[in-house]
Amino acid sequence: MLKSGLLAITALTAVSVPATAKKASTSGPVITMSEGFRAAAQAADSAIKAGDTNNAQAQISGLMPVSDYEAYVAAALRFELAVLKRNFQGQRVALTDMFKTNSVPKKDAPRLRYTAGYLSYVVGNYDDALAQLDYAKTLGYDGIDATMLRADIYLRKNKVKDARPFVQEALARQRASGQAIPAAWYDRAISLAYAAGDWAEVGSLYRERLARYGSAGEWRSALSNYMTAPGTDAQPQLDLYRLQAANGAMASERDYQAYAQLAEKAGNYAEAKAIIEAGRSAGKLTPTQAVTASLMKSVTPKAAKEIAALPAAAKKAAAAKDGSAAMSVADSYFSLSQFPQAVEMYRLALSKGGVDQGKANARLGIALARSGDLASAKTALAQVTGNWANVAGFWSVWVDQQSRKTAFQPVAVPPAS
Repeated sequence: MLKSGLLAITALTAVSVPATAKKASTSGPVITMSEGFRAAAQAADSAIKAGDTNNAQAQISGLMPVSDYEAYVAAALRFELAVLKRNFQGQRVALTDMFKTNSVPKKDAPRLRYTAGYLSYVVGNYDDALAQLDYAKTLGYDGIDATMLRADIYLRKNKVKDARPFVQEALARQRASGQAIPAAWYDRAISLAYAAGDWAEVGSLYRERLARYGSAGEWRSALSNYMTAPGTDAQPQLDLYRLQAANGAMASERDYQAYAQLAEKAGNYAEAKAIIEAGRSAGKLTPTQAVTASLMKSVTPKAAKEIAALPAAAKKAAAAKDGSAAMSVADSYFSLSQFPQAVEMYRLALSKGGVDQGKANARLGIALARSGDLASAKTALAQVTGNWANVAGFWSVWVDQQSRKTAFQPVAVPPAS
């Protein structure tokens, strides 16, 4: 929002000194300058454009305005010089001097008042910054940049609750405009939702952000932060770690260790073994790392038994009166990355009933996605409600990204015969 502020300020207040000493303006007061003042002002303007601050300062210091318009021009030149010097306090003072005249063009006044608010914010005069933004709004200036600036001001005043509605408004207006929301705006909104304990909004904002900014690092940051939500169950956490791994976003010893521990706790011993091996292969875990070394020793024999027991468990689940056994078998297939078999068993569990519909549909959707059926995955994930909705939402973003990658894959053209 504020990075381009100085360029906008300079463009708005650049002085084009009239070649005539006096002329009538159809949009403002009569422009009156003496020949001597005009020549000195043009010399100052040329020095500023050339980046010659010393000469510009000398020329501006010699200006002796005697009319309202000359006072406006002198103040505008002081402003331009202050911009050149990156002197924010000087810019703000020069704007005040411009406002004291009656020669500020009406079309520029709203934006200049916003600029005054921004400069007051920069120099730490927050009450004046808000007053200037209010003034700008009465003049018709109510841009999204002003909304975000209000939020920044309240944050500087340590009024977090007052800042949040303005950030939310700015994001809503940016969405409505069809323009991309800057990553920094998402970060600010997420931080405020996090502080408010609004985890539904934290998840929603992260998913929206990932849809636009979806690098492996972005995924890791989003999922790691979201998983700190109080009361998050182990099973949804496990699926979020699986998503992190699917994005190539496992980046630390803690990532691999936490994922392996969750898998072991869920009874997915082969998966725990596989993630420890992956962590070692990636150089994030070592065979001597105490926690995972102990875990590896424990899960290795259990993994073999888990795999050996699956065929009989699947046959038993098919004959069961409800879907709970099929759900358990599906989870085992899922943990072994045998996704087509997992899909079959999740569908069986759902058809028999007696299972957590949210969990079953979420994992069915994930298994479909991992098996390559992205369209069916999207349909299944869209049906998820309740505690699993956020998990399904994050995986839906991943499905959309995979769909885009598939859509843009180049078509192989056979060589001419």
